[in-house]
Amino acid sequence: MNFHSLADTYKLNNGVKIPIVGFGTWQTPDGAVAKSSVLAAINAGYRLIDTAAAYGNEESVGEGIKASGVNRHDLFVSTKLLNTNHGYDKTKKAIDTSLQKLGLDYLDLYLIHWPNPAAMRANWAELNAESWRAMEEAVKAGKIRAIGISNFRREHIDELLKTATIKPAVNQNYLNPSDMQKDLTAYNDKLGILNEAYSPLGTGGLLDNETVNKVAKNYGKSPAQVLIRWSLQHGFLPLPKSVHPEYIKANADIFDFEINSDDMKTLDGLHGAAKVAQDPDKTNF
Repeated sequence: MNFHSLADTYKLNNGVKIPIVGFGTWQTPDGAVAKSSVLAAINAGYRLIDTAAAYGNEESVGEGIKASGVNRHDLFVSTKLLNTNHGYDKTKKAIDTSLQKLGLDYLDLYLIHWPNPAAMRANWAELNAESWRAMEEAVKAGKIRAIGISNFRREHIDELLKTATIKPAVNQNYLNPSDMQKDLTAYNDKLGILNEAYSPLGTGGLLDNETVNKVAKNYGKSPAQVLIRWSLQHGFLPLPKSVHPEYIKANADIFDFEINSDDMKTLDGLHGAAKVAQDPDKTNF
């Protein structure tokens, strides 16, 4: 994959182009920190900004976007459905609420955050279908350019596809050398669904890993840069997160080297080195 910069894109299954690396805002505090980190990311060249209603920082993310002065059409903004808002009517309202909080006229990508929220285990499939119908209508109304899913396993995808008229464009999951979720990512690839990687650094848990550091030294790069590059070389779309301008900028410095096949295999062998993905059917979320 011959990537050169943060301006490079993947093409989603609906033809929409999405930047190959995004800026994540999970665990970024609402207020000045979220605003300033988003502004720093855009200033560093990031054009994909990812948030979620559950993060509680949509308003501040929107303020950072506005403060950047970058043309809205040059940015790609993604957010997600709150677990308590599953269902047709609630999802319709939730989309409008996110647009209002972000201060935007449209969203580039909207995801169902969790396939099987703890409070909705009895009828999760029906509620996902209803939410998806509302999301499809929002696409047709011009409110959203692409729709997708997050933390969905194969059985959740199959259930959704029984009623969906628009195929998910993206499946965002916990993906890094500690948990590659090989079967799931292969299934997404088969269906033409882009694998988006949140926590590409293992929520920080891989940065001190001895093997990761050894590989990083081979290229004169930081562990974070190697992990983000690893994600790209697997065809994933990584969403590194930081609130420090120097790290935000450094995390984008990944286009002047390529990890060789031996080092890729070494990194691939780190299953469980940090944490692994939570089971969405059992997690209390």
